[in-house]
Amino acid sequence: MNNELLEALNILEQEKNISKETLLEAIENSLLTACKNHFGKAENVKVVIDPDTCEYHCFQEKTVVENVEDPIEQISLPNAQMINRKYELGDVVQVEVKSKEFGRIATQNAKNVILQKIREEERKVIYDEYNSKEKEVVTGVVQRYIGKNVSINLGKADALLTESEQIKGEVFNPTDRVKVYILEVKATSKGPKILVSRTHPELVKRLFESEVTEVKEGIVEIKAISREAGSRTKIAVWSNDPNVDPVGACVGMNGARVNAIVNELRGEKIDIITWDENPAILIQNALSPAKVISVIADADEKSAKVVVPDYQLSLAIGKEGQNARLAARLTGFKIDIKSETQARESGDFMDYENDYEEDDYDDDYDYSDDELAENERLADTEQADVKAEAFDTEADENEAAGTENDAADSGDEQ
Repeated sequence: MNNELLEALNILEQEKNISKETLLEAIENSLLTACKNHFGKAENVKVVIDPDTCEYHCFQEKTVVENVEDPIEQISLPNAQMINRKYELGDVVQVEVKSKEFGRIATQNAKNVILQKIREEERKVIYDEYNSKEKEVVTGVVQRYIGKNVSINLGKADALLTESEQIKGEVFNPTDRVKVYILEVKATSKGPKILVSRTHPELVKRLFESEVTEVKEGIVEIKAISREAGSRTKIAVWSNDPNVDPVGACVGMNGARVNAIVNELRGEKIDIITWDENPAILIQNALSPAKVISVIADADEKSAKVVVPDYQLSLAIGKEGQNARLAARLTGFKIDIKSETQARESGDFMDYENDYEEDDYDDDYDYSDDELAENERLADTEQADVKAEAFDTEADENEAAGTENDAADSGDEQ
């Protein structure tokens, strides 16, 4: 019997991940419950279990008295001395209780105590397992629709994908395998309640961590992310290794890495840009694929004025303002985008192409006639020197050519 119990406990420990100590505690409580049902109370009952052999004994602690008034808590001196002749009045005697003497109801209650403890431990183990995976991405199998919500099996527990956390237009079929982001795990009387998401921005981040080795190892860091689920996502990446291109690492060879994530998100477009501590450069990158002429960023006000070519205005703003909206979320700046023509008309645009320096002449300096004459003289002298140098070079070339001709004529005469 003890060997069978020990084997059963080992199987439960392996399959249900419930510790043997917990199961032994459940057996002890069940025996106490059985004693209480059998005797009416169990305050003086003690259970001893050997964890190695699962051999157990149940004792009633009774006080030795001359006249027994309560047979559950007291024992007469003659009966005590039948157990051990050394007992005297006032001693406490441990009288073993045989579990086979328990009635059917007491036995059934003891069984229910053990089963209840096993169920509670199962729920606790599952809760702990998935609670540790909170804010992580897991793969599940679609079970069925519950109204507009979707039940997804994660292996040991079912998760709920609510309508608000579903990508608009995404349809699931039973047995479909999907990756979901665990939002929250709640402990309930019926087991853990797991809420998952397909729209959370962190889902994209975790997918990149699983797909891109450099991100997982911390070489490439995802600094910011903004997402409109099902349509487009922008992520800003930075490399902690100057020899590693962060954008190239995330895209992969021939786009293999980013395409795997796009396929998992069922065609959602992903823009990968380089992070920069300079807000102006970051905003310029964030508005990609639109080209930017100038960015004036106010770090204190968290606002920026951006000028783009006329033909790039619609691209910079995006369909229904999506590109500008995602760029604003990514950078944390309020972005005001104007075309070059609009900026010139409003006076907000500075034409940097005509902003140059004249090292030799300053408009604000009042030159005297003597200084102007001296400048002209120096200019004429420099020009004369150039001409003289050119003349000397030409004379040297002619002289060299004449020497070569003379040498050639001498050769012919010989």
